[in-house]
Amino acid sequence: MTKTTTWQNWRFNSVNGRTSWRFVPPSDLKDSDWTDGNLSPAHRDFLIKMSTEFIYDKKQNPNSGDRVYRTQYESASTFRPFGDRAIDAARAGINFYQSLQTSDGCWPGDYGGPMFLLPGLIIASHITESPFSAPEATLMSRYMLNHQNDDGGWGLHLEGASTMFGTVLQYVSLRILGMQADDEPVIKARQWIHSHGGAMTIPSWGKFYLSILGVYEWEGCNSLFPEMWLLPRSLPVHPSRYWCHTRMVYLPMAYCYGHKLIAKKTELTDELRKELYTQEYKSIKWSEARNRCANTDLYYPQSNTLRRLNGLLNIYEKIHSKKIRSRALNFTLDYINAEDAQTNYINIGPVNQAINSICIWHAYGRDSEQFKKHRARWSDYLWLAEDGMKMQGYNGSQLWDTAFALQAITEGGFTKEFSDLASRACQFIDRSQIRTEVADREKFFRHIQVCGWPFSTLDHGWPITDCTAEGLKTMLLADSNIDPFHLYQSVNVILSFQNKDGGWASYENTRAPTWLELLNPSEIFGGIMIDYSYTECSSACLQALIRFQLKYPNYKKEEINSAIKHGIEFILSQQNPDGSWYGSWAVCYTYGTWFGVEALTQFLATQTLGSRFYDRIKNAIDHAINFLLLKQNEDGGWGESFESCVQKKYIPSPTSQIVNTSWALLSLMAADCKDKGAISCGIDLIMDRQETSGDWPQENISGVFNHNCMITYTSYRNVFPIWAIGRYVRTRR
Repeated sequence: MTKTTTWQNWRFNSVNGRTSWRFVPPSDLKDSDWTDGNLSPAHRDFLIKMSTEFIYDKKQNPNSGDRVYRTQYESASTFRPFGDRAIDAARAGINFYQSLQTSDGCWPGDYGGPMFLLPGLIIASHITESPFSAPEATLMSRYMLNHQNDDGGWGLHLEGASTMFGTVLQYVSLRILGMQADDEPVIKARQWIHSHGGAMTIPSWGKFYLSILGVYEWEGCNSLFPEMWLLPRSLPVHPSRYWCHTRMVYLPMAYCYGHKLIAKKTELTDELRKELYTQEYKSIKWSEARNRCANTDLYYPQSNTLRRLNGLLNIYEKIHSKKIRSRALNFTLDYINAEDAQTNYINIGPVNQAINSICIWHAYGRDSEQFKKHRARWSDYLWLAEDGMKMQGYNGSQLWDTAFALQAITEGGFTKEFSDLASRACQFIDRSQIRTEVADREKFFRHIQVCGWPFSTLDHGWPITDCTAEGLKTMLLADSNIDPFHLYQSVNVILSFQNKDGGWASYENTRAPTWLELLNPSEIFGGIMIDYSYTECSSACLQALIRFQLKYPNYKKEEINSAIKHGIEFILSQQNPDGSWYGSWAVCYTYGTWFGVEALTQFLATQTLGSRFYDRIKNAIDHAINFLLLKQNEDGGWGESFESCVQKKYIPSPTSQIVNTSWALLSLMAADCKDKGAISCGIDLIMDRQETSGDWPQENISGVFNHNCMITYTSYRNVFPIWAIGRYVRTRR
């Protein structure tokens, strides 16, 4: 897709990684606030034109290529060919990617993919009477229409088959944004909903959204039991022991449930009550709908334990103490306020951002400073691409992408040639390190955070194990000028994150036993109840500790050695019988295996022949290499479907993928694979697919969370080919 006129009416801005898109109206239409009630025929004609120019054909590839941002920033090649194809490909790739770097040193990009995020924000805007501007609303509608499946529905994510959760939420959102019940896309969606049992079969998260909107009754929801926050903290079922994302989503949900919060009734309320169900709204037996879930959505069925517990809690709802309920709701509001303050109103993620906004609006009002701060942060989550305006899975992946980009460039020895790029990236990573402790840490269940790194921006403020590790590793590899004290503190944080099993989880230590997953109420996600140890997080932390010891061998030497050995045992324990590792945060076995191999090969380099670890690790690496070689396609590449994550077995994609190929090649080269032909063929595939600009095409979706929901990383198509080619160049020398 080429540049179009209305694309240029959007301006991108980044300040210390905080990104935003601003609409700049054409010169002849400037005298308007662009709200729906103030639009002239000329304004409406412009919006129609803009919507048309953002029409996107998902049949070609449902993953957009981030062309709006890239066409504003990309520049023509300015380097002279070296004469070596691999070196020139790496230099062209870096040169292109350099043009996408912002002045504050990071690489922003499309981090969309899940189709349930934007509807949550649209519902929040509707309930709080805080509408988006007409240009924003137009492109939000366009985004949803672009990703409607042929059968009329929408999936959990943009590559997924239609689900009740995705379809009902898009349906409601399009109606909120002004589409009519007799518009063709709405008719198709309604037919899909009715043919699959109606909105009564929406999963529990959908039941929650519809209840606060007033088009589903709270009686049809299982209790969200606000009193759980008052339980003794020593209990394994106390929510402080949940994975933090789950904790922070069910916190505002419990507040809304406890208040039975319902939006102001409008004409649309009555219309949706008629449109979403296969029977009259008043005739629905809501209590019978509590545990109903469409087969299209049922990834993690409710356990018998949860069903029995829900039955007891639903009885409790009829007899609960108002005094205790009030105490519980006061605590949830205090906790919501604390989360808002700790994250500068960004919140840990998009789901609790939208629901927290509703809670704050309910508690303090639309004109309160608290709500205004929430509203100001909505734009942090919005991203514009050629398929429209979407809500991202975080406020971006700035730190993560920047750390990987600098490592990729360092790999091939290109930092001197691209010194300005490296300098700006180092400065961004340095500025993004968290240097202060979170307020009321123990009261609100937070882990220590000083000198950890976040996934996105300093303002966000939640440190993550592998982000901290990648930040530390990058600053060491780049030989930055960061104060060594901050590196020591970063190591302290990493050590504190290690679990008893030797591995590292994502945000916190594992705080509860795995049986807590029996209480997973989501139906659509797996592995959400506790923070598990992951191969990728563990590998990143191990690599950072190993790298740190090379430069600072005497700092906490024994403690670090013990942590590394314990961590290596965990990595070995996670290897599958076929030699692979499951990837929990990207697609999938090529990703997990890359992390597994990197940790083992870097540790192996510190061991002497004949040590107790040497033979075990060497055998594990050889087993991994055999796995990868068996999965190589005839064209020299590798490709995995997102179904690998869902079904937990290797499922090839129809074609090789440059990102999967890069991960596999990085593993083979790290392990010094003797089959150099396999490596050369893979490198050739990557170079053959490189565009003349130095960019690579956007291919299949590559990220995942909770096994069942995919997410986009547009940076991966640039970073990992550069990294793989850079390693190829280095290992030839």
